[in-house]
Amino acid sequence: MRDHTKLRAFELADEVALLTYEHTTGFPKAEQFGLTSQMRQAAVSVPSNIVEGCARDTSADYLRFLDIAFGSLRELDYQLSLATRLGFVSSETELHAKVHETSKVLGALIRSLRKPKA
Repeated sequence: MRDHTKLRAFELADEVALLTYEHTTGFPKAEQFGLTSQMRQAAVSVPSNIVEGCARDTSADYLRFLDIAFGSLRELDYQLSLATRLGFVSSETELHAKVHETSKVLGALIRSLRKPKA
């Protein structure tokens, strides 16, 4: 089993989840069960799947959960883009930057695990 707390990808994903909650608190009440809920769910899914993957015994399972986490992060990225275009979030926030950084770090981790071992 792996220790998720030692992964930079987990640290960033956790920050993304917290920032998502902060940024969505000001969304219109009509979005409570719409975009607010969807963004929060996607944001929490990223670190949750990293943690679950770390708890798995096989490298294949670990990679599968990291792939799911990456998919949730990309989903959040789209939802953040939509929220920006709807005027709920300004175009350049700490959340935008953190999602981008997390995507780079998590993507690099996934690529490194996919490399054939010499």
